[in-house]
Amino acid sequence: MNQKDIQKAIESGKTVLGIELGSTRIKAVLIGEDHMPLASGSHEWENQYENGVWTYSLDAVWKGLQESYQNLNKDVSEKYGVTLKTVGSIGFSAMMHGYMAFDKDGKLLVPFRTWRNTMTGQAAEKLTDLFQFNIPQRWSIAHLYQALLNKESHVEDISHQTTLVGYVHWKLTGQKVLGIGEASGMFPIDSKINNYDARMIELFNEQLKAENLPWRLEDILPKVLVAGDAAGVLTEEGAKLLDPSGQLQAGVPLCPPEGDAGTGMVATNSVAERTGNVSAGTSVFAMIVLEKALSKLYPEIDMVTTPTGKPVAMVHANNCTSDLNAWVDLFKEFTETLGVEISESKLFEMLFKKSLEGDMDGGGLLAYNYFSGESITNFEEGRPLFVRTPESRFTLANFMRVHLFSALGTLKLGMDILFEQEKVKIDQLLGHGGFFKTKDVGQKMMAAAMNVPVSVMETAGEGGAWGIALLASYMLHKTGSQPLEAYLSEKVFAGEKGSTMAPDQKDVDGFAAFMERYKSGLGIERAAVEGLK
Repeated sequence: MNQKDIQKAIESGKTVLGIELGSTRIKAVLIGEDHMPLASGSHEWENQYENGVWTYSLDAVWKGLQESYQNLNKDVSEKYGVTLKTVGSIGFSAMMHGYMAFDKDGKLLVPFRTWRNTMTGQAAEKLTDLFQFNIPQRWSIAHLYQALLNKESHVEDISHQTTLVGYVHWKLTGQKVLGIGEASGMFPIDSKINNYDARMIELFNEQLKAENLPWRLEDILPKVLVAGDAAGVLTEEGAKLLDPSGQLQAGVPLCPPEGDAGTGMVATNSVAERTGNVSAGTSVFAMIVLEKALSKLYPEIDMVTTPTGKPVAMVHANNCTSDLNAWVDLFKEFTETLGVEISESKLFEMLFKKSLEGDMDGGGLLAYNYFSGESITNFEEGRPLFVRTPESRFTLANFMRVHLFSALGTLKLGMDILFEQEKVKIDQLLGHGGFFKTKDVGQKMMAAAMNVPVSVMETAGEGGAWGIALLASYMLHKTGSQPLEAYLSEKVFAGEKGSTMAPDQKDVDGFAAFMERYKSGLGIERAAVEGLK
């Protein structure tokens, strides 16, 4: 699109707006009819630890949204010389899970409890046992049940419970709804009916009987919608909430509000069965779209859904690149001591590439990247650790290779449950995040670890705000009953440039040998936790 076409599209409302509230940044992206970003705006924010709770204030939510929108509008004005007054559709996304409970007058009953809180262990364990379905601590239903177990007085006054994105959408449209992917982080979903699991709702309601509460669970949960459904329109009050200047017009349709997991799947074209995406940075998680539900409960695996309700297995590890980054910082300090000037990005690239010269198994070296605990390996705390035997081949190439392997070690243990025990098949994995920044290296290591082709796309860095904009565009432009995966493949990602790397059998065998050492050495890590306080 040329400048004049873009100006005309913006003025006539043929654009789509996506906004995502991440844990450290709120980002707004405006896309054109070709689905490519035209302008963006953002706002940095941080959670607060108040009275033992990780939270964000409601004032911070609206200040951040308004500033993101204002900065987007400024970007539009500077690039195209026009003012944003309307768009074709809008979508909102946010970090999933957590707890927001409101009374009948719409008043927040307790401060927003984010996904980061680990105060629901008792409830998560009891519900997992009751449902025979893994309920992680961060899920909304775990927060609700823990409040019940704690005899918190606000529980009887609950009229509506939702998540951060559900709250934002409700205030802008008046609709108490959630996209199914986001809803799947509140309460288990039955993908056959694309709604909350009715059997588990009844099991939960049985637990409520003794409490003599004035509500049942289905009374307070948001309505579940799937991608493509209409989810209300921007009200006059909502338009002023988002844009206090009054320029944004009411009446714009909104798509179902989604979680950051769902928008990540959309932004990487990983919503079809047998596809998956892996995000590798400070933490690492993989999301695999399943052909059928898993045969049994695995505490290492979270079950969520795509924005269309397909079952998704999620394997999450808290630690990925932090230890690797710390070692690169040490090498940077060494080069500075020598008086050698080298940029951090160049040093990363050189060291990552050096790993390709190492022995396939990392030369007998071993590392654990545990800055914090890992539930998959049953560690509540972690100690970054590097260890070798006198016979290990201690070279720079092996050192770097083993730290890259270590960044994927815990993820591999979780993925092996899917691949080996559940015989899950995937055609390819799409990688995004800092681990993949150096061309070919992270991609090659991930392919070796997972033994599947790994792709990296040029647009993978656009993120969740772009992903929710694509969902808003799908609602607006889909033809008939066109599935989301077809829309993305045919309209958004057709001709997408990227690279795919198949696993090299020598790398696969080398990673497997490393993993045997990794599993055998977990006792060393446990001793480090116990011995280093």
